Amino acid sequence: MLTDSPGPVATMLLAAGRGERMRPLTDSTPKPLLQVRGKPLLQWRMEALLQGGFGRAVINTAWLGEQIEAHFGPAFEAPALAAHTLQLDYSREGQDFGQALETAGGISRALPLLGEAFWAMAGDVFAPDFAFHQNDVQAFLASGMLAHIWLVPNPEHNPAGDFGLDAHTGLALNLGRDSATPRLTFSTIGLYRRELFLPPWCALPPGNPQGERAALAPLLRAAMDQQRVSAAPYTGDWTDVGTPERLARLNAGISR
Repeated sequence: MLTDSPGPVATMLLAAGRGERMRPLTDSTPKPLLQVRGKPLLQWRMEALLQGGFGRAVINTAWLGEQIEAHFGPAFEAPALAAHTLQLDYSREGQDFGQALETAGGISRALPLLGEAFWAMAGDVFAPDFAFHQNDVQAFLASGMLAHIWLVPNPEHNPAGDFGLDAHTGLALNLGRDSATPRLTFSTIGLYRRELFLPPWCALPPGNPQGERAALAPLLRAAMDQQRVSAAPYTGDWTDVGTPERLARLNAGISR
C-alpha cells in the first residue's frame, strides 16, 4: 500500500522492465543496475537530479526489483553535489502484482508519492549531459501544460521518430506515419502534471489499485491533440541502452 507523502517536486525513475533484449545480461541483473562507465545506469540519473537540487525520487520495480532496493536503500548520498541526499521511495509492482505495469500504469500506481507535478524518465536511458533545472519546473507549472517532454534526434533503431515539434509554438505534435513533417524520438525525459494520469485523460483509478498495465504514449497523444503538451529538443549524448551491443559501445566510449 502506497501512502501519501508527496512533499517537494519528486521524480519517477522507471526501473520495472524485464529488459528482454538485454538478455543474458538481465537474467541475473536488473537493467538499471548494469554498469555504464563504472556506475549503474540508474545512478547517472540520481546524480544529475542531485546536481539540479532535487532531493526526492520514486523508483518503480518489478523484475529483480529487490536488487535495486538493496543496492540503493532508502537514500542515495552524494556529498559533493548540490543536494547531498536523494530520498528514495519504492513502488513495488512485482511484489504487489507480479508484473511491471508499463509507464502510465506505473506512474498511476505511484501517484500518491508524486505530488501535483513531477519529473519522470526511464532508468535505462543514458543521457549524461541532461541537466535538471528548477527553472524548467517553474516554467512548466506556469504554462498550463499537462506535460513537457524532451525530444532527441532519431537513433538508428527508431528512424521514423515518435512525435513532431512545432518550433514556433514549442508544442509537441501527434503526427501520423504519413506526415511530411519530421518526427523526433521521445527521450523518455519529461515533466508531468498529476492531472494527466487522472480521468478523462487516463482511465485508471488514482493509485491503480488493481495493478492494470497502461502505456504512456496514448495519453500524450490525446493531450497533444488538445495542445496540452510542450516539447524541447535535446542534442546532448543520449542512448537507449536496449541491447548488449549498445551497452558495449557506451563502455567503449561511443555514444548513440
